[in-house]
Amino acid sequence: MKTIPRPGPADSTPAARSFEQIFLEHWDAIYRLLVRMTGDPAEAEDLALETFFRLHRHPPQEGEGYNPGGWLYRVATNLGLRSIRSFKRREQYELRAGKDVLEAAPENRPAVLFEKKEQDWLAHQALAKMNSRRAELLVLRNSGMAYKDIAEALGLSPASIGPLLLRAEREFEKVYRALDQKEEA
Repeated sequence: MKTIPRPGPADSTPAARSFEQIFLEHWDAIYRLLVRMTGDPAEAEDLALETFFRLHRHPPQEGEGYNPGGWLYRVATNLGLRSIRSFKRREQYELRAGKDVLEAAPENRPAVLFEKKEQDWLAHQALAKMNSRRAELLVLRNSGMAYKDIAEALGLSPASIGPLLLRAEREFEKVYRALDQKEEA
């Protein structure tokens, strides 16, 4: 992971310090979330930087309900989902163009690793096909966030997170199984 430059003495305004504090407080969590979503550390770093760049250029309005952490999670999740979807579109284009984008497993790798990679790919495809709000819920929960934190990040009631996650898990399972059956055919 690359080191992010810190603001210098010229950036000692209250806004710059505030941005730096928010950056230092949330960078690790945002980066980890995006690594889990994309499966690619370099892509995750780019998306995390884009998330903080957006915060720097257009910060949320301060006032009642001001929650930069929730805003960052929302932006990062949306960027991650967009990245997954664009990967899928790119992959389909390359396949149509006759390019072989799928890696052949080396002979010395066990079949278990190949199967896990295929399952991860199917999971990413299922998330890309799901309702974006439900996909967002699953990603946040699977990144280790508690119900309370998810509710805060998405502006929902903590009591509604359980039922919403249940619906999201059911949708994920349905979409995943359909993709898995399509792959086997």
